[in-house]
Amino acid sequence: MSQILKCRTVIAVLALTFACMDLPAAVSPEKAAATVILNETGVQNLKIQTVEVEETDFEQTVFALGRIQAIPEKRAVVSSRVAGRIMELHTVHGTMVEAGADVVRLESRQPGNPPPSIWLKAPTSGLVTSSEVRIGEPVDPDKALLEITDLSEVYAVARLPEHLAGRIKVGALAHIHVTALPEEAFEGTLLRFGTAADKASGTIDAVFALPNSSLLLRPELRAEFSIVLSKRETVMSIPKTALQGDALNRFVYVKDYELPHAFVKVPVQIGASNDRFVEVLGGLIAGDEVVTTGAYSLAFAGKGSVSLKEALDAAHGHEHNEDGSEVTGAKKKERAATGGQEQSVAAEPFSMLTRFSLITNVLLLLLLLVAVRNKPAASASNP
Repeated sequence: MSQILKCRTVIAVLALTFACMDLPAAVSPEKAAATVILNETGVQNLKIQTVEVEETDFEQTVFALGRIQAIPEKRAVVSSRVAGRIMELHTVHGTMVEAGADVVRLESRQPGNPPPSIWLKAPTSGLVTSSEVRIGEPVDPDKALLEITDLSEVYAVARLPEHLAGRIKVGALAHIHVTALPEEAFEGTLLRFGTAADKASGTIDAVFALPNSSLLLRPELRAEFSIVLSKRETVMSIPKTALQGDALNRFVYVKDYELPHAFVKVPVQIGASNDRFVEVLGGLIAGDEVVTTGAYSLAFAGKGSVSLKEALDAAHGHEHNEDGSEVTGAKKKERAATGGQEQSVAAEPFSMLTRFSLITNVLLLLLLLVAVRNKPAASASNP
């Protein structure tokens, strides 16, 4: 009897092995439903860009509004030491000038034929931010003709709520976004606070020094400040542009490791956030590539422009079924017999579990027949 039990065990193992052969696992329905597959043109049209998930320093920030201001010490004026009238201009309001350049030619009131004239020069390099001159206009020594402002460095002045002022120290960093320059990012360093708070708004000025080598920043431009309060190390985070969904259903699109131009919708759990990044508590691992630019468009792309079968065929170099599983030898013969026409799902009657059950039952039946046949012989040998 023990031999029969051993045989049953061996047969069951062999039956399971045979049943699993020729049945490669298909892509799960959940993953297939969450996957968007594009062609190369679709990727270009949606401007898809990805970043790798990694552990970095995560900043805790506070938000404030403010404006760009010129540094008062970097303003200069052009004036004349003698009375006269303006005869020629080499610059106008809104143009850039170099230090020492001729800007205004002044004809003196001293007698002469012709009367003597002098060129007034720019005392500094910068932008002409004010102009009070016209050709032929009389000039007195006490009149400022032009104002020139050096904008190579500017102030970014934030209107900071009073209760936050004590948490921010001189030297603190701020990420500054200027509404007029949405594609640009600036970083400033806190120099000082204002001399007095504003009673009406309950704020105090926080003055940040801001390099402006590109000269894109101009006085009075509106600015948004994310002022850094503290940092945490080795925090897994992603750009805010990658995060999609609502407060109850947050998700990102992750680039598939195997299929080209395929992106899988993955639910995530998030923690703290700042102006640029979101802390990820679950759903991703370091090394995942999440979609940033184009993530919002992917949410409305449906299944994409390429089927799962087509993508797997191209990636592996051989044919697959619609559910992503590989085509078995029996399936290939069936397609050849039907002229390459696909059979419906209903025409596939035997699942893996069904095959296992059938093979096991047949083998057990054979084993039972052998045991019954050998039983009389065993009884005859034992009187």
